[in-house]
This record gives sequence, structure tokens and C-alpha cells, in this order.
Amino acid sequence: MTTAPLSLEHLIRPSVLKEGKPPVLFMFHGYGSNEEDLFSFAPELQETFCIISVRAPYPMQPFGNAWYTINFDAEHGKWSDDEQAKLSRDKISVFIDEACKAYSLDTENITLLGFSQGTVLSYAVALSYPEKIKNVIALSGYINEGILEDGYDKKNHENLKIYASHGQVDQVIPPEWAQRIPGFLENLGIDHIYEEFPVGHGVSPQNLASFKKWLEDKV
Repeated sequence: MTTAPLSLEHLIRPSVLKEGKPPVLFMFHGYGSNEEDLFSFAPELQETFCIISVRAPYPMQPFGNAWYTINFDAEHGKWSDDEQAKLSRDKISVFIDEACKAYSLDTENITLLGFSQGTVLSYAVALSYPEKIKNVIALSGYINEGILEDGYDKKNHENLKIYASHGQVDQVIPPEWAQRIPGFLENLGIDHIYEEFPVGHGVSPQNLASFKKWLEDKV
């Protein structure tokens, strides 16, 4: 299928369904990567899904893209541009609406799959706008409360389901950041699974098999 000229660059694998509006899975890559990265998972996932892998809006040099800038300086160490991240959160929300309309997708069955920075944004979108999202697969990321929509905690999250995983020796995002996720989700009443795997900042074959099974049970 040829991609439509929407607000964010993307790759698409159409659903095999010939009738009705298919479920959709949006992929959001990590810092410095691009839409081709997570798209490699597409052949492993259910063919009923339309899969759309999205390129982050901020180009990096010499290559790659970012959902928001990560700054490194002597005074503050490593810090994220939360204002830029909020812009990306809402760019994603708009893009989801655009894509569902352009490709005739089921707006009641939207799944987000993120890795690292893409996971941070997936949480931001799903927790801020839970009425839009059904499932989240959150790989090697964390919840940044600073980029959630004001009043997110007053919204109804009961229909949202989240699979979260992290590497036990992740050298990029500390495991203890991810270990706060279950408590945070419990406070919002969100059905979730949290798993750790004996890897660094990446997705092991066991991790892939686990979230694939989780997603199959949710369709």
C-alpha cells in the first residue's frame, strides 16, 4: 500500500482483512533511529493488524530522528526537552486520527508499540488520551509525568491495557526507572503486565515472544 501524505512520515503494512475496518498497531522508534527499526517486527505480528511505523519529527545529525531533544551538559548532566516532548505527544495524537481516516482503520482498536524514547511518548499519549488507545506495548522505557496532559489522572483508564518490559542490565534507561511503572499504573486502575529480561537496552527473542502472545490474547 502506498503511504498517504500525512503529517508524519511512516511505513505501512496493510491488514489481510478484506472487509470492515482493521485494527491498527502504531510503532514509535527510539532516539536516533527511524521508522525502519521497529518495522522489522511486523512479519512477527498478527496479519489482521494494519501496522504503521512512524518517523519522529526532529531530524538528527548526521542521521536518525528524535521525538524530543536529549541534552548533555556539565551543569545539568542528561536532561530531556519536555516541552518538545509534549509537542510530539500531540503530533502523534493528531497523526493517529489522520491515519485512521486515511486508511479506514478501526478507531476502537488502536495499539501503540514503542521502544525507549518511543515508549516514553506512547505512555504520554495513552495516559493523556486513554479514550483513544486500547493497548500499549512499552519496551525499554519509562513514564515521564512531566509530559502528561494536565488532568490525566482524572480520566477513565479502565479500558487501557499495557504490556511493559525492561532489560535488567539496561545501561541507557536505569531499570529502577521502569520498576516504578507497575505502581503508577495500579494507581490509575490500568490492567498491566511488567516483565524484565536479562538484557541491556534492547529486545530479546524471549521479550518479543512474550509481548506477541500478550497482544494475541488482547485481540
